[in-house]
Amino acid sequence: MSAGIVLFAHGSREAEWTAPFERLAARVRERCPDARVATAYLEITPPTLDEAVAALVADGVTEIVVAPVFLAPGGHVRRDLPRMVDALRARHPAVTIRALPTVGEADPVLEAIALWIADRVR
Repeated sequence: MSAGIVLFAHGSREAEWTAPFERLAARVRERCPDARVATAYLEITPPTLDEAVAALVADGVTEIVVAPVFLAPGGHVRRDLPRMVDALRARHPAVTIRALPTVGEADPVLEAIALWIADRVR
């Protein structure tokens, strides 16, 4: 089984906006050297989730984890993402695709943000 990870974010018209996500992808690649890691965006910024998953599948990935890089599970994560994942599962029935909770729901992420802020106001 070949694993893939898609870091899924909102998207923006600003070209530099993707830089933190690409840095995050590089860090995930370092920690998960056996997985293919891609970025994907909900709107405006390419590639789309569909395009990123299709590229991973074309490379032989058979299990994909979608990691929503959002601070809170708003409408896009609660409504849009499940529909998108269902459509991807239908399009790629031989591939296991699952979505994680938003990163902002994870206590270690919140702790890291709190620490970063606290270190800058001391």
